[in-house]
Amino acid sequence: MRTIDLDSLEIFRAVVREGGVVRAAERLHRVQSNVTTRIKQLEQRLGVTLFQRQGRSLVLTAEGEALLVQAERLLRMADEVENSVQSEQARGLLRLGSMESTAGSRLPKVLSAYHCQYPDVQIELQTGTTAALLRKVRDYRVDAAFVGESFHAPDLQAQPVFEEELVLVTSKQHPLVKRASDLQNGTIIAFAHGCSYRKRLEDWFGLEHLMPERVMEFASYPAIIACVAAGTGCAIVPASVLQALRASEGIACHVLPAQIRASRTYLAWHGTPSAALQRLLDLLDQQQEQQHPDHQDAC
Repeated sequence: MRTIDLDSLEIFRAVVREGGVVRAAERLHRVQSNVTTRIKQLEQRLGVTLFQRQGRSLVLTAEGEALLVQAERLLRMADEVENSVQSEQARGLLRLGSMESTAGSRLPKVLSAYHCQYPDVQIELQTGTTAALLRKVRDYRVDAAFVGESFHAPDLQAQPVFEEELVLVTSKQHPLVKRASDLQNGTIIAFAHGCSYRKRLEDWFGLEHLMPERVMEFASYPAIIACVAAGTGCAIVPASVLQALRASEGIACHVLPAQIRASRTYLAWHGTPSAALQRLLDLLDQQQEQQHPDHQDAC
């Protein structure tokens, strides 16, 4: 029985990542006809249709989605084998996922230092909620992801990398908040379901058997903070984000209970880390040893 070659899987993955044959051919330095032929041969080999056309775009079929998960896993394993027998030099592509807060406040310094030390590694960064990022790690769509506690992932490796202090933010006009009931079942402004910080705020309401009046979902902290400043609702935000955005004007900060306030960010990955990922883990360890937590108030 003839096996599927890794080259075909790499071409298939490139078409998915680049959103079409033209850009995939450019990235792979191949002619378009060759990419198209290899995809057709792969479909014939498997007896399924991998893509369907919607307007000018190619989208994966259900069979294509299933193949992508396995292709990512096999190509990752091939990279690990190659690295182990050639050298431990960090090179190639490192795909990282991150919560929006970590990407904006913590990673610029980390990734800048990493690039200086390992210029042969190309980093791709995606943002999302903790739940969405863990799914991408499991599906081999990213090599590792920065996620917030608490999460349940016994199938993954995880290492704590950052300590965060979470604060409740409201408009300047809002009275002091000491309990969830002080918010009067107000509106929560947060990221989509799967955000670990949103869950903490909802759990805080739940401890007093309260329910938020409603939840408004946004995809960025600047938008969340602007909504809070306008008096639309409350949000839970890492102090490091407020410091990075210099967002103290127009909002009030309220101290959360200790069990909600302290949060750790983890780097989670699947299996044995590649040379590039191991170097990132080493760098994070070094920076943790060199730095002391900054407990200054964000507001």
